[in-house]
Amino acid sequence: MDKRFQRCKLLFGEEDFNKLQKAKILILGVGGVGSYALDCLYRTGVQDITIVDFDTFDETNQNRQIGSEAVGEYKVDVFKRLYPTIRTINQKMDMVWVSEFDFEPYDLVLDCADTTKVKIEVAKKCYKKLIMSFGTAKRYDASKIEVSSIWKSHGDALGRKIRNELKKAKFERNFTVVFSPEEDKCKEKGSCVAVTGATGLTVCSEAIKKILK
Repeated sequence: MDKRFQRCKLLFGEEDFNKLQKAKILILGVGGVGSYALDCLYRTGVQDITIVDFDTFDETNQNRQIGSEAVGEYKVDVFKRLYPTIRTINQKMDMVWVSEFDFEPYDLVLDCADTTKVKIEVAKKCYKKLIMSFGTAKRYDASKIEVSSIWKSHGDALGRKIRNELKKAKFERNFTVVFSPEEDKCKEKGSCVAVTGATGLTVCSEAIKKILK
């Protein structure tokens, strides 16, 4: 038995662990949430992971993002060094990119991006395989994190905006969201890895459950 994943195999069993290894997952955005989702999936044995991001690391990322010691470097380049088997797409995600990108080959799409319009378009295009993270700034209580349907989410400004825009577009489909209804603790975009990291790990956990389901 490969010692690297020995304890994963003990947990999941041979058959389910093989399912995890064969899963094909796309992560949109590898910042505070996406970096922890990536790390979790990689350490769990998922072999086919593609990440999409265009940002470089900034010194202000260092309070919450894996790999952020590499200030000034593209995130995808840093993660390729940390997780050599992943695929990377160094690409700015905008409406044109979403409309042209082929999401079909992936079993799951983990939306950890920041741009509201992009998140809405991603939802419209691949809701059946989507797990979406809402905002994690201004919070520090990880115990408040919830998982629900987009239509049952609450207490999050970004989530409210996404729901309203989807309703305007007469979009009634369902998809999974990870969010925190914790009240804002500051006015500016203060952040704590307790919530960003825990949200990313929760996204990973939901992905695992969907793969095994």
